[in-house]
Amino acid sequence: MSLTPTPWTQLGQTSRIWPGRNWPLGATWTPESTNFAVYAPNATEMWLCVFDEDGAEARYQLTEVSLGIWHGALPDVAPGTRYGYRADGPWDPAKGLRFNVNKLLLDPYGLATSGTIANEPALFGYDWSDPTRPDLEDSAPVTARSVVIDPSFDWEGDVPMKTRWRDTVIYELHVKGFTKLHDRVPEPLRGTYAGLATPAVIDYLHDLGVSAVELLPVYQFFSEPALLERGLTNYWGYNTVSFFAPDASYSSSGDRGQQVAEFKQMVKAFHQGGLEVILDVVYNHTAEAGPTGPTISFRGLDDQGFYKRVPAADGDFDDTYWDVTGCGNTVNTWDDLALRLILDSLRYWVTEMHVDGFRFDLMPALCRTGTEVDFHCALLIAIGQDPVLRHVKLIAEPWDVSMDGYLVGKMPPPWVEWNDQYRDTIRDFWRGQSDGVRTVATRVAGSSDLYADDGRSAYNSVNFITAHDGFTVRDLVSYDGKHNEANGEDNRDGTDNNRSWNHGVEGETDDPEIVALRRRQAANLMVTLCLSNGVPMITAGDERGRTQRGNNNAYCQDNEISWIDWRADPDPDSGGAGAWLDVYEITKAALRLRREHSALRQRHWFEGSPTIVGGPKDLAWLHPSGREMTDADWADHSVRAVGMFMSGGPLRSPGPHGEQVLDTSFLLWFNADATPLSVTLPENDWVQTGEVVLSTDAAIAVGTEVKAGEEITVGARTVVLIRELAA
Repeated sequence: MSLTPTPWTQLGQTSRIWPGRNWPLGATWTPESTNFAVYAPNATEMWLCVFDEDGAEARYQLTEVSLGIWHGALPDVAPGTRYGYRADGPWDPAKGLRFNVNKLLLDPYGLATSGTIANEPALFGYDWSDPTRPDLEDSAPVTARSVVIDPSFDWEGDVPMKTRWRDTVIYELHVKGFTKLHDRVPEPLRGTYAGLATPAVIDYLHDLGVSAVELLPVYQFFSEPALLERGLTNYWGYNTVSFFAPDASYSSSGDRGQQVAEFKQMVKAFHQGGLEVILDVVYNHTAEAGPTGPTISFRGLDDQGFYKRVPAADGDFDDTYWDVTGCGNTVNTWDDLALRLILDSLRYWVTEMHVDGFRFDLMPALCRTGTEVDFHCALLIAIGQDPVLRHVKLIAEPWDVSMDGYLVGKMPPPWVEWNDQYRDTIRDFWRGQSDGVRTVATRVAGSSDLYADDGRSAYNSVNFITAHDGFTVRDLVSYDGKHNEANGEDNRDGTDNNRSWNHGVEGETDDPEIVALRRRQAANLMVTLCLSNGVPMITAGDERGRTQRGNNNAYCQDNEISWIDWRADPDPDSGGAGAWLDVYEITKAALRLRREHSALRQRHWFEGSPTIVGGPKDLAWLHPSGREMTDADWADHSVRAVGMFMSGGPLRSPGPHGEQVLDTSFLLWFNADATPLSVTLPENDWVQTGEVVLSTDAAIAVGTEVKAGEEITVGARTVVLIRELAA
């Protein structure tokens, strides 16, 4: 195949292309010219395609190629100009060569995108009637374009916040879903980056007490063709195609580079409000899916290098994609340029977009040498040595879809991990399905069994009850099973391992006793999360009773199923969002106590021994009778309640100048039993009186004073937190 190039023209004038340079990759704008550089080592010819305001395409052939990078510079290119590439070369899918000059390709290093894709045959590099042959139809009418941008922005002195892990509380949210229904966000800004930057949002998050937002994917993504066929879209965004471009659909100001400035303004506003910004990033696969997926960017430039293949038995090339992501392809981090792209992307978002950290989706898919998990792989070593990246927040989702990809507790320092064992244990405890309290205690104290053996701390565990995938907290206490019919897959999608309990009725009910119990159970879950040692992560809306109507896989529900309902329901008996504001208040109170008291967020591991001679143990686990738990108690699978004493005097962690840190002591009672429990407050030499500062038990009011040696009754399925009173 070949394409006869036409001269690049702008405003009716023909312009010569300059040689340019092979770095940096992407489109680098200056007032004089824009340098274009794209990696395609096996291409034989390359065209830069520029589009005017009417959509007319002008092509110019790049003739300079250095180290597999095609490059050239064009004078007088205005920011906002749309462009793409067409690459010619061999068509031999069996060898991973899928060049098709008829397909317009996004720049892998493009800083912004304009437009979207359509599920049409032209979007695919192969002929639908004969996949061994290339498709000859032009894809430009059905695909997106990259955009030249002016990166200048006034940050007004914004610098990284560098909040310590022990002080971090993460709030996972969706850019669109958080404000789409928010009545105090101006309507044109709802569902956008600008909407998140409004005082209504930032004040709410600050008042709640979180320290960081973790945004679901905001790199440019497109919906899968199969979803488009069903009239649905990819709402979550785990289908990235451009790793440098903020998704244009979240922009209120336009898609010709305005989305970049709007994203930066959002980050600046969050920082001014005392909130860090963490991005959920998807480097493990792309929106091009498997071999029968669309040709949007990488597949048309370097399919052979960018995607992993199944190792061939005879050592020869095998074009079968190796997939441990469940999305059709796996990015090949063993390839030098794929690795470079990931590192360049991460640095770009830190240095140019000022984000504070990343949560890596399906991290084990990236931690492989060949197909084997390798903690000395190129990506981990490179990030660990990078002077920019090693100091930002790095969070791993420590599993992929393979048998050997479950790595909870195994990621090397300084990586922090989502801890699904915490999630499962605490869910089981509060639904009355735990085997005693031994594992519950381990999880609440920081999961030392997972993180203490290699020098890490409790803050390497990101504790969570829910996340974007799965039930919300409200649905966790309202449904026994998933209800994903709206997804169009006959309820086959989504996990069946929900560890949920509907408390007697499936779904919403007007039974006041069931509604009250559900709200109490939701409060128990939220308080446990907020007061556990480790980094708590709250899923947006859980604190105010957000429901997905039993859908535990709402990835394709860009509607009220996923959006947060901000209405204050005037009828608390209706079960609407307003009826759950008591859960909001107790979550807010728990986070305030955590923030104000170092004893509730300790850096060092508890040792179960005094921190000074003659002092109390730093941690003691109490039986309801008032004595310490014994081995027999820990082995008793019928135990459903336990007390947790945390000493505040002094803490193991010194202050910033090496000084001893003193705080008040706390006693936390968990009762997951179906019946009230009489507990004895232990006699001791250090704490004689206390007051209740948090309670999900309506019979024990906040402010109630108690004394050592007294008996109190802790209600069924409740949490009570007692704080030491000074003598």
